Amino acid sequence: MFMYILGFGAAILSAYILDRILKIRSKSFFVIEMPNYKVPLPKNVLITVVEKTKAFVFGAGKIILAISIILWVLASYGPGDFNNAGEIIEERYAYENLSAEEIELHVDSYKLENSYIGIIGHAIEPAVRPLGYDWKIGIAIVSSFAAREVFVGTLATIYSVGSEEEETIINRMRAEVNPVLGGPLFNFASGISLLLFYAFAMQCMSTLAIVKKETNSWKWPMYQLFIMSGIAYALALAAFQVLK
Repeated sequence: MFMYILGFGAAILSAYILDRILKIRSKSFFVIEMPNYKVPLPKNVLITVVEKTKAFVFGAGKIILAISIILWVLASYGPGDFNNAGEIIEERYAYENLSAEEIELHVDSYKLENSYIGIIGHAIEPAVRPLGYDWKIGIAIVSSFAAREVFVGTLATIYSVGSEEEETIINRMRAEVNPVLGGPLFNFASGISLLLFYAFAMQCMSTLAIVKKETNSWKWPMYQLFIMSGIAYALALAAFQVLK
């Protein structure tokens, strides 16, 4: 509820500021005839729910599936040391008494970090590290520009590589350690930071496309993308630095 109130308040504040800044040559008046409100029929409610659910599953679902497949391929293959992960890990931990399961876990972790998606993630990690995120969350944020819903699917795909059980994904996320501060990566501070980022960021390509269509220009979509992303980054940064 607080997220919705925060977004609503930010929209009102933004509209007020833009109304003071932008010089509009002419004014238009919005006129609408209010209909007679009636209690909806249960049948109509059910039909609406089914139609909206189908629209989401076949609309956003296709995007999530396609991106998940691409991410899985990028996380399952890599150049150079990726193909020699087993030999490298065995040599690195040769003098430690590790079980077969622990060795396998180290191999999976090494492969993920040296995969194509790991290389991309480490390249953008310096930009998201001050927000309390690691390279995996960074990849999820970048991929969610296609649709916000992709964020969850991206993390699930990354953490499930080399694993077949859902419980293992949860355990892996709980075991993640902040590379700079130590301690759990997913904690109260990083959680609030992530929520604030998504509350303010222009995180949807379809929205940009609609704005471009309505304004018949790329100027306003680009303004929205950079300004809203900047505000989201600043607030997420401030929240994490205060709460950590």
